[in-house]
Amino acid sequence: MKALWNNQVIAESNQTIVVENNHYFPKESVKAEFLKSSDTHTTCPWKGLASYYTLEVDGQQNKDAAWYYPEPKEAAAQIKNYVAFWKGVKVTE
Repeated sequence: MKALWNNQVIAESNQTIVVENNHYFPKESVKAEFLKSSDTHTTCPWKGLASYYTLEVDGQQNKDAAWYYPEPKEAAAQIKNYVAFWKGVKVTE
C-alpha cells in the first residue's frame, strides 16, 4: 500500500493493518521528512488518545492529515507504532 499526497509518496508498506477501513502504516515505512508534529489530540473510546501530524510537502501543508496512537488501549494494541492518513491523502495499492 502507498499513501500519496501532493504528488509525493508519504508512506509505503506491504504490512499495513486495516482498522475501521483505515490502513495503518508501520511508523518506519512513513517518510519522516514530511511529518510535522501537531498539538492536536482526539480520543477514541476503544483505541485511546490519538496524536496527529501535519504533512508538509513542497511548502504546502495538510494540517493533521496523519494520526497515530502513542499508547493505544489494549483493544487496539496492534496499531501501536502505526500511522494512518486522511484529509485528501490517497491510500492505494
